[in-house]
Amino acid sequence: MDFTPTEEQAAARDLAARIFGDLSTHERLTAAGTGSDAELWKALCEAGLPAAVEDIGLLGLVLLLEEQGRTTAQVPFAASCVYGLLAVSAHGSAEQRERLLPAIGDGTVVVTGALPEAAVRVGGSGELSGVVPVVPWLRDATHVLVADEEHGLWLVRTVDARCDPVELTAPWSAGRLTLDATPGERLGGRLVERLGERERVGGSDAEGAGLDAYDDVLATARTAFAGLQAGVCAGSVARAVAHTNTREQFGRPLATKQGVQLRAADAYMDTEAIRVTAYEAAWRRDEGLGYAPHALTAAWWASEAGSRVVHAGQHLHGGTGADLDHPVHRHFLWGRQLDAYLGCGSEVLQELGALIVDGEGDA
Repeated sequence: MDFTPTEEQAAARDLAARIFGDLSTHERLTAAGTGSDAELWKALCEAGLPAAVEDIGLLGLVLLLEEQGRTTAQVPFAASCVYGLLAVSAHGSAEQRERLLPAIGDGTVVVTGALPEAAVRVGGSGELSGVVPVVPWLRDATHVLVADEEHGLWLVRTVDARCDPVELTAPWSAGRLTLDATPGERLGGRLVERLGERERVGGSDAEGAGLDAYDDVLATARTAFAGLQAGVCAGSVARAVAHTNTREQFGRPLATKQGVQLRAADAYMDTEAIRVTAYEAAWRRDEGLGYAPHALTAAWWASEAGSRVVHAGQHLHGGTGADLDHPVHRHFLWGRQLDAYLGCGSEVLQELGALIVDGEGDA
């Protein structure tokens, strides 16, 4: 394994850090409320960062999402790259890739995902019916990647469906998706990965058995959002460190107290565990290796450890952490939202156990 970023990945990460740092400020986040920051999204697209994900891969995306998480930037970056650019790139037909990828890359098409599978039925002509109670970033999206009851993937235009605003724990511009004989465009069959100049159909584990489109997109999403959680946690720890080094009690900084140091150290180690497991899953996917169990491992750490870290960050701020308007509270809200998104810790652990029992977790 080699998680060292390539020059392109490092350059994209540094550019993302600069844009997020400049534009995702406390004042702008406060003004945005629970919606997204259109100016920030425009800046990211003009810089070519969504489009770059096709070249820098899932590991590159994880690096970018860490920078988003550090600032809790309110843009549909993760969703559009995972459910749009990477999903279409891996599973779309040549016509779909030619038509959709440039528009997703420049931000004129924004894709979000209704995953895991929902109670969505498919009619004989490909029309979809059903309700998805919560879809993150639905209010920003032009398209939704919907998973039906049989794990089929469908791209649905939001203008063809009913989208009602929904508020979540975190400000993710979410909505309720109602489909009533809504037309959908089928995406995907078996996994097709383009590796350099060659194409390989199937394979994503050591024995060469492939993931289907649904399983691949879900595993990709879990890996990417684990990377986002790593950034959220890193931001929370950084704020806690800054606070405890400047806040004094009895004439000494809080950071000199052993209990504070131990709590912060535990939070740091948990954050590193989230990061390294997300890196491993992303690297394996980019290399065409088995990564299904690794994605579940990253998701478990993101859920279990992520919750611990954001609670610690708020706790180490003392009474200040209880202020709903304090920046650290945003990390708490994002951390708890990501804790349950795409499966809480106990759910993904059960999936991982079943995978190991079936002999598919030995990649």
